[in-house]
Amino acid sequence: MKNFDNSFLNDEINLIAGTDEAGRGPLAGPVVAAAVIFSPDTFIENVNDSKKLSEKEREKLFPIIIEKSLSYAVSIISNVKIDKINILQASLLAMKNSVNKLQVKPDLILVDGNKTFAHKIHTIAVVKGDSKSFAIAAASIIAKVTRDKIMKRLNRKHPRYLWAKNKGYPTQEHINALKIFGATPLHRKTFLHNILTENFEIEFIHEKEVV
Repeated sequence: MKNFDNSFLNDEINLIAGTDEAGRGPLAGPVVAAAVIFSPDTFIENVNDSKKLSEKEREKLFPIIIEKSLSYAVSIISNVKIDKINILQASLLAMKNSVNKLQVKPDLILVDGNKTFAHKIHTIAVVKGDSKSFAIAAASIIAKVTRDKIMKRLNRKHPRYLWAKNKGYPTQEHINALKIFGATPLHRKTFLHNILTENFEIEFIHEKEVV
């Protein structure tokens, strides 16, 4: 993964920022993005796509990534904003904002996914970047851990939806709670569609898939 990032280095590119988001699929809560820059010789063992790591592994890596980074930043886009501009635009905005918050200016920005955002610094979209790029993978861990903490905190206000467990994703328990209790102000209204009607079709996410 580090070799992937370093393959972009040349006389004009010395510092690379990786950015990724967490929370595109949930029915509730914000989307969170992170950006991070490392020196070319920095490597952290076990950094990988956040989805391939356990919660315990992510939380262990989180402070190490922060300590060893040259700079990192996080951006949060609320469910209200997501409903206004759609989740794709909200995700791109969150990633762009996180890059703009970096205290160290990168020479290149690697963006997870197949789309990127307009920026004065050159950006490259990397499909499945969190499995290829060291910087993107590190950003994915920061974003995921940050968002999980937010959802656990929000769970205290709305315990019926089990957000501490499902993080807002459409598990069967979450859907059942929506049908019984209705939506909260923290739900993404544009994501609910027919969920609150008697007849609805939705692809449930199994609890084991919420990592």
